[in-house]
Amino acid sequence: MPLQGFCWFLCCRQGFSLLGRDYGEKEEEESFELRNKEDVTPNGRSPAEVTVSQPTLTANGTNGHTVSGVSAEMKSLIIEKNKMGLEEEPELLVKGWLLREVRGNWIKQRRYWFALSQDSLDYYSGPEKGARRLGTLVLTSLCSVIWPDKQTYKQTGHWSITVYGRKHCYRLYTKHFNEAVHWACAIQKIIDTKAPVETPTQLLIRDVEENKFNPEVVEHIYQHNPILKYTQCPLYAPLLPFPYGSLEHTYHSGKGYGSVREEAVKLFNCLQQLESAREPVPIIQGVLQTCLDLRPLRDEVYCQLVKQTSYTPAPHTAAHLRYWQLLTCMSCTFLPGLTVLKYLRFHLKRIQSQSPESEMDNYASFISEALEKTKCRECVPSWEEIQMLMSRQEMLCTVHYPGPLSCQLFISSHTTANEVVRMMQQKLGLQESKNTFALYEQNALWEQPVAGSALIADILTSLSIKESESKSQWKLCFKLYCLLDADSISVDSIEYLFLFEQCHEMVVRGQLPTCDEDLQALASLRLQCLMGDFSTHAPCPPLDELYPGPMLEARVVVSLSAPQAVPPCQVATQDCHTAQRFPTGLLAGTLWSHTAIAAHKQKVEQDMRLRSRLKEEAAAVMGSILERWKDLTGYSRRDSMAAYLTIARQWSGFGCTLYEVDFYISSTGSFSQKLWLGVAATSVSLYRQGEAEALESFPYGQICSYGVSDSNTFKITAGDRDLLFETTKLTEIMQLMNAYFSAIRRQRGKGEDADITITESTGVGFHHLASTHKHTLLELPSHPV
Repeated sequence: MPLQGFCWFLCCRQGFSLLGRDYGEKEEEESFELRNKEDVTPNGRSPAEVTVSQPTLTANGTNGHTVSGVSAEMKSLIIEKNKMGLEEEPELLVKGWLLREVRGNWIKQRRYWFALSQDSLDYYSGPEKGARRLGTLVLTSLCSVIWPDKQTYKQTGHWSITVYGRKHCYRLYTKHFNEAVHWACAIQKIIDTKAPVETPTQLLIRDVEENKFNPEVVEHIYQHNPILKYTQCPLYAPLLPFPYGSLEHTYHSGKGYGSVREEAVKLFNCLQQLESAREPVPIIQGVLQTCLDLRPLRDEVYCQLVKQTSYTPAPHTAAHLRYWQLLTCMSCTFLPGLTVLKYLRFHLKRIQSQSPESEMDNYASFISEALEKTKCRECVPSWEEIQMLMSRQEMLCTVHYPGPLSCQLFISSHTTANEVVRMMQQKLGLQESKNTFALYEQNALWEQPVAGSALIADILTSLSIKESESKSQWKLCFKLYCLLDADSISVDSIEYLFLFEQCHEMVVRGQLPTCDEDLQALASLRLQCLMGDFSTHAPCPPLDELYPGPMLEARVVVSLSAPQAVPPCQVATQDCHTAQRFPTGLLAGTLWSHTAIAAHKQKVEQDMRLRSRLKEEAAAVMGSILERWKDLTGYSRRDSMAAYLTIARQWSGFGCTLYEVDFYISSTGSFSQKLWLGVAATSVSLYRQGEAEALESFPYGQICSYGVSDSNTFKITAGDRDLLFETTKLTEIMQLMNAYFSAIRRQRGKGEDADITITESTGVGFHHLASTHKHTLLELPSHPV
C-alpha cells in the first residue's frame, strides 16, 4: 500500500507539471503603484485604477482627464498572442532550441523552442506549426540581460544568458558561446529600442509641475490620486521605475541587498516604522546607508517622504514629525535628481503656505536652505550629527593645534575644511600671516592633510570609524601647511609656537638630518621649554618624545651587526661529535628540525641582545640630555624655542616637507632607492635619508610640468629631464605643490612680476608650467589627482 501511494503521488506530480507546461504561463500587465484594497473611490475603482486618470487643464480652460499608465497595446499583447499559434506569429528576429532552467522539478533544465519577436521572448513545445506556446516574457525598457560568463560554463558545461522581466526570469543555456552571444545581443537590442517606462507617480509629478501655478488643479490632482498622499498601508511596488534583475549584476553588491525594486519596498516599510520606533536614529542611519550604497534609491526615498508628509492625518504629532526629521537628514546628505528636486521644492513651499509658523514650516525652511548647500556625502552621518539634524542645530567640532591646545567650533553638515581653517585663523589671530594653514587627520604615528573642499562632518565620521577599527585615538589638527616666510614670524606670536612644535615633530620622526650632539642639544632645549629649570622631582617625558627613535635603533643595530666568528677547531669538533652520536638515518630525519630550532633560538637571543643594548643606549643618551638640561638653567620658554629653531635652521632644507620615495630614476640614467623628496616654498629637492646635503634641487622656475603618471609614480619634468618617483604619497605631494604654486601667485598679486604661468593640461593629473610675461593668475584645484 505505501508503494502504491508513492506511485500515485509521483504520477500526480508529473501530471501537474504537464498541465503547467500545456497551459503555460503569461506575463501580468505592468503595475507600479500602491495597492490599497480598503480605500475605494466614489466611482467604485481602487486607488491603483484612479492613478491612471489625472486631471489636466484643457485648452479651453476646463478640467479634463488624460489617461496614462499601461498602453492598450501592452494590455492586449499577451491576450492576443496567447490566442495565436506558432504559424500566426509576427516577424521573428531569432529562433532556436535552448535549455531553460526549471525550478521545482526533477529535471533542472528542459529543452524548448524559443522565438524572439519585437515585443516579447516566447517559448514553445516545438518548432512545428501549431505548437503550443508555453510562456511569454514581455520586453520593456526595464528588462535586463546578463551575458554569458566563464564561471557558469565551468560549473555546468553550458553558456548561459539570463533575461529578467517583471514577473519571470529566464535562465537559458546553450553549448555554443556564439549562439549565447547572438541571443543576448538580439534581446538587448530590442530592449534598447523600447520607450522608457513611466510610472503613474512620474506622470503625476509631471502634471503637478505643469500646473504648479494653478492651486485648484494641483489640489484636484492630490485629492483624486491617493498615491501622492500619506498612507498606513504597505507599498507593494516602487514609486519610480527600476530595472528588473538581480542587484548582484546591476548595482552595489556584497551587503546582502536584494534587487533595487525589493529594497525600495523595504525602505518604505522602514519609513513607516519610524512612527512607532522608540529610538529613530538607527532606522535613519540604515535608510541613509542604503541610499549611500544604492544611488538609484535616493530619488525613490525622496518621493516616499514627500508622499508621507502630504495630507498627514495628525501632522503635528511627534510620530509624524519623524518623516520630516528623516527628510532633513536626507537633504543634508544627498541631492535628488532634477525632476524630483523641483517636485520636492514645490512640496516644501506648499507645506509652508498651508501650515505657517508650525514645526513643519520650520523643517521645510531648514530643508530648503540645506538643498542649496548640500554636496554628496562620502559617509553616512554619525549618531551625533543625526541627533543635531533632528533638532535643526549645529554640532560642536574639536580642533587641536600645537601646544597641545584645542578649541571648539560650531559646524553644520555643509562646513568644509577651508571654512574651518578660516575660522581657526580668525580665532587665533592669524589672518595676516604670509604662511598657509591646513587641517590634518592625526594619530600618534600617522597624519595626513585634509583637502580644502572636504566636508568636516565626513572627516569626523571617518575618524570615529578609524578609532573603532584601530583602537587608537584620532584627532583633527590645525597646523602650518606651506611655510612661505619663516623669517617674518614674530617670536611672541602663536605662529612661532606652531613653527616650534612642527619642527620638533620632524626631529622626533628622524627627518632633521644633523649630528648626535645637535640632537641631544635639541632634546635638552625641549625639556627646558616644557619643564622649566632642571629639578630631580620634575616628571620627565619618555625619550621617544625628545629624541628620534629611528636614529637610536640604527646606531644599536650597526654595533650589533658585526658577526661573531666561531673558531674552526670548535666547528670541526661539533661536527665530529654529531656524526659519532647519531646514526646516518636518524640525522637525516632530524636535521631540518634541529636547524630550525637553532635558528629560532639564535633569533631570540639576538632580540634579547638588541633590547638590552637599546635600554643601555637609551639610558646613556637620556643621561647626556639631562646633563645638558642642567646647563640651561635660567633659559625662558621663549629663549629655549629661539635656540631650538636656531639649531634647526642650520639645515639648508629647513621648512620643507619630506616624503619617503621608494625608488627614483631620471631620464639621464641616474637612479637610487630610499630617498626623501623635499617640497619647499621655492624648490623641490632630493635627499638621501639621514644626509643633510641635497642630491639634486629643482627650483620651481625650472619645472615644466608635474603630475601622477600611474597608480604609484609621480613625474616631474625639469628642463629636458624627466624625473620619476615611486611613492605612496602621490596625492599629498600633488596637493602641496599645488598649494605652493597658488600661494606664489597670490603673493605676486596679479602677476606683474611673474615668470611662470600655471595652466591645466588635457592629460589627467598633470600641470604644465611655462615661461610667460602675461598677467595671469590661475589657482590649481584642491583635488587635481
